[in-house]
Amino acid sequence: MTYCVGLLLNEGMVLLSDTRTNAGLDNIATYRKMFHFENPGERIITVLTAGSLSVTQTTIARLRDAIDSPDATPQTSVLLAPTMLAVAEIIGDVLAQVRRDIDEKLSMAQGASATMIVAGQRKGGGMRMFLIYPEGNFIEATEDTPFLQIGEHKYGKPILDRVVKPTTSLSDAQKAVLLSMDSTLRSNLSVGMPLDLCVVNRDEFRIDTLRRIEAGDESFRAMSDAWSHALRDGFSQISI
Repeated sequence: MTYCVGLLLNEGMVLLSDTRTNAGLDNIATYRKMFHFENPGERIITVLTAGSLSVTQTTIARLRDAIDSPDATPQTSVLLAPTMLAVAEIIGDVLAQVRRDIDEKLSMAQGASATMIVAGQRKGGGMRMFLIYPEGNFIEATEDTPFLQIGEHKYGKPILDRVVKPTTSLSDAQKAVLLSMDSTLRSNLSVGMPLDLCVVNRDEFRIDTLRRIEAGDESFRAMSDAWSHALRDGFSQISI
């Protein structure tokens, strides 16, 4: 399992993913779940993945092949698509097709599935963020719900519900997603370090910050400890 979260804000976008893949108690590995398709100054697209590793890796590979193909068109390449909506449709179609292909190869009754968050901006268009389901359909982040989550999202959702608004600053947004991840790490062993953090400023069409947070990172540990102390202090001050 995994946990990925994306915030769509007035100032830009903040995205965070873990890297743990769990195929049983004795088969735990680290795989990147954040991928970037970038033409600096023209467009930036970031994809977060959760679910079957075979589905997500094959989907990303096919998207990259479509970009490199000499026959690439705006209908097949995310770097040529005219809008972010078209990008989401391309990725949704590829994800759905990969899922069908892999399901046909599996002998087990239960097929493989995956979900993705697709976020980005192209020159001449606004920032947009989509959650793509295994069937290829999707929903979009809005001002009312400016964040999307995939994977083990329930533990990290309360803080986002309470503090994240479109007007949240990028610095506060980074703190929010990291504390959301910290809550998930404490409550679910299938989510694990290291973490990948990405920040994209509005109308810059490139990655501003890309950070790998390893286990034992001092700043992350200090933030986690401070949050734990604040929760305990707040709890002790509440009377019934």
